[in-house]
Amino acid sequence: MARKYRYSNLNDVQSIKSFADLRRWQKERKTKKKDLSIKIEQAPHKEIDKLNNNRTNPSITWIGHSTFLIQMNGLNMLTDPVWAKRMGFQKRLTEPGIVLNDLPEIDVVFISHAHYDHLHFPTIKKLKGEPFFYVPIGLGYAFKKRGYEKVIEGKWFESFEHENMTFSFVPAQHWTRRTLTDTNTSHWGGWIIESERHSIYFVGDTGYFSGFKEIGSKYNIEIVLMPIGAYEPEWFMKENHINPEDAVQAFLELDGKTFIPMHYGTYHLADDTGPEAISRLEAEWQRLKLNPSQLKKLLIGETYWL
Repeated sequence: MARKYRYSNLNDVQSIKSFADLRRWQKERKTKKKDLSIKIEQAPHKEIDKLNNNRTNPSITWIGHSTFLIQMNGLNMLTDPVWAKRMGFQKRLTEPGIVLNDLPEIDVVFISHAHYDHLHFPTIKKLKGEPFFYVPIGLGYAFKKRGYEKVIEGKWFESFEHENMTFSFVPAQHWTRRTLTDTNTSHWGGWIIESERHSIYFVGDTGYFSGFKEIGSKYNIEIVLMPIGAYEPEWFMKENHINPEDAVQAFLELDGKTFIPMHYGTYHLADDTGPEAISRLEAEWQRLKLNPSQLKKLLIGETYWL
């Protein structure tokens, strides 16, 4: 049997922790009792009917975690669609911003990597429409064996033309696994979604890394969908999950126009909480005296109209 290809990070940064590291984290975790009762708020007024009938106005709606409904050039697009009620042993902390059945028909789905909180096949099975799936290289087989045919695999810095838009797969610093034997057999990264007028960078899941500067130099980025959560304890998480302060630094290196935070407050994946992450983000934004209008903190289910 041929050996499976294993993908890696830029500069060969190692991101997989040992069993001893995991034991140390779990031991530390028992001493940290976090208040999970404070939730990230739901938007008081959700524009579901407007979104279902919208084919002209570009919009971004945060569903929760790393899931966004993006509408642009008449297309309905989803990033990392996950409506799962649990993640491992943990219950979902907040309800999705839009009920799955209330979504419009989906034209395109972007997958950042294969971890279960970013790739949830039971959700994908329930999507309306017959979307194209843009996935990292190595991940196409997982879709095709389930009967999905419109699957496009991307290598880092590879671009695809799709109905007068350009989709580019770019690096992230992370890792992936779905079974005991498939560690890093598919890649990970982010997607840059460009129309003639707008560009959105869905960063995916990542630690802070040198790739942000390179991505910023190659692309004209307008809106950055940036992760800020699951960073604690940082000695364990920093290679894989960016903290709020480093997320701001990455945004500055990308030279983006608008920062929309994600990957916080939906699943309790690490020892930080959603309110802690957003508080640190706000504090760093103020410390650096950045323009408040460039930080757009969406409520769950809130729509940002470009």
